[in-house]
Amino acid sequence: MKNSSRIAVGVAGAVAGYVASFVLLSLVDFGNRADPITAGLVGLFVYSPIGAIGGAVFANWLVTRSGEDTSNGSVARNSLKSLGVVVLLCAAGIGIYIAYAYATATPWLNRNGANPLLVFEVRFPAGVTVPTSAQGITIELQTDLNTMPGEVTPAAFHRDGDQPVIAGEVELAFRTSHRQLAVDIQGQPSRIYPIDLSARAPHTPEFGTWRRLGDGSEIRYRAKWPGKT
Repeated sequence: MKNSSRIAVGVAGAVAGYVASFVLLSLVDFGNRADPITAGLVGLFVYSPIGAIGGAVFANWLVTRSGEDTSNGSVARNSLKSLGVVVLLCAAGIGIYIAYAYATATPWLNRNGANPLLVFEVRFPAGVTVPTSAQGITIELQTDLNTMPGEVTPAAFHRDGDQPVIAGEVELAFRTSHRQLAVDIQGQPSRIYPIDLSARAPHTPEFGTWRRLGDGSEIRYRAKWPGKT
């Protein structure tokens, strides 16, 4: 058998030894029952690695026993190489996990600067009284991760026929698809508009279609990323 194949068998033996040791310790209820967490950690990081070493040595011993080279030196060399491969694989797996955890721990939409904006317009039914300034209007973006106060843009207020339209924007800070926009006008019931954007909210240069609420008001919106129009 080639040396690389022997090492691969040793790696398999090390993994099998590690798992078998941990399972055996669990079955015999090894450790301090009063402190099962510490007992589990000791088994995971002390006794199970001993089982991995034993598994690698035993697997290489079986392989060399059937070959020409049955010396203890050959078994030791291949066992060490097998364990080295296992350590490298574990280190690579831990590194990948750390990188993934770092990338997803805080799901910012933009870590490097200003966050994108949700730019919106709300069109009300004819006859609804809407302030002509920011006074009396409160905007809040609500998500499963945060809330964010928004701002209206009085200069962009206009009328669409006999329907008043207000406009504004609010910062999108986090990657989440669970978003809704609360629009409160003094003296009127609060209006909650679902925001149907993907978690990463890609930039769109134009507004989407109008989406109607039960009271007859409508909203349209788009995501605007920094440096884009």
